[in-house]
Amino acid sequence: MSARVICLSGGVGGAKLALGLYRVLNPWDLAVLTNTGDDFEHLGLHISPDLDTVMYTLAGENNTQQGWGRADETWTFMEQLQRLGGASWFRLGDGDLAIHMRRTELLRQGKKLSEVTTELCRALAIQASVLPMSDDPVQTVVVTADGRELMFQHYLVREMAEPVAREFKFIGAERAQPNAGLLALLNNPELRAIIICPSNPFVSIDPILAVPGMLDALKACNAPILAVSPLVAGRAIKGPLAKMLAEQQLPLNALSVANHYQGLLSGFILDELDAELAGSLQIPVRITNTVMQSLDDRENLARTVLEFADELGR
Repeated sequence: MSARVICLSGGVGGAKLALGLYRVLNPWDLAVLTNTGDDFEHLGLHISPDLDTVMYTLAGENNTQQGWGRADETWTFMEQLQRLGGASWFRLGDGDLAIHMRRTELLRQGKKLSEVTTELCRALAIQASVLPMSDDPVQTVVVTADGRELMFQHYLVREMAEPVAREFKFIGAERAQPNAGLLALLNNPELRAIIICPSNPFVSIDPILAVPGMLDALKACNAPILAVSPLVAGRAIKGPLAKMLAEQQLPLNALSVANHYQGLLSGFILDELDAELAGSLQIPVRITNTVMQSLDDRENLARTVLEFADELGR
């Protein structure tokens, strides 16, 4: 059965809305197209931070306190690695490590990342389709004000997003192909909506859209395309988006996000604290609470987004 709702997601913020959609829909009706520009090799393992966050969240195994990683994690591996002088800046819990080891093992057997992700989701009893944006490697690189080019996890985690970001590159994107499963889903005549989750547009959604053919395929689809603002009252709920906007000399408000997706969207969802911005947008707007602190918040936002999509799709 083909999914009837597709959402584009990065990590923590996107996964929250994905969970809301997963709970209010038939779970098999949801496909989550996930950023893999954050993927990198660490300690000889293939790490997929955003894929893992989405999978753990949908499986009900995510650490809700810190937003990333697994619940009830143990840290014996990291403690011993640090004791031995190994690289400990990127924290890998014991349960998390098992996912990375299994993914790496399957990839080395010649399986595609999408095949591996499907197998991992099956093991975690996830009924939605979790789709890497591409089976080909794409690497998000942050170009800093001092001329360095940092892999995204080095920028975000190792250097705690402190360097000034001047430019974002997606190395390998020009050679990548969109996820084949996504292209098939976009041809589903019963497709209800495409939703851009409240993820960072620069480093979570742009890597997805940078894959050749992706943007054209989305635009050619008949379903409405909506985006939920990741900014509320000029502040990002999670991550360095507000800092990045300032460094790009862009206004610190949701209009910058909406304008970033100009020409793609059918509608935009603003938080109640940003209601005064609605009149500045040239596309339909829905105003609601977008801050997802509880499970009810996630489900309520999901319902609002779907209702808005149905109105626009009539």
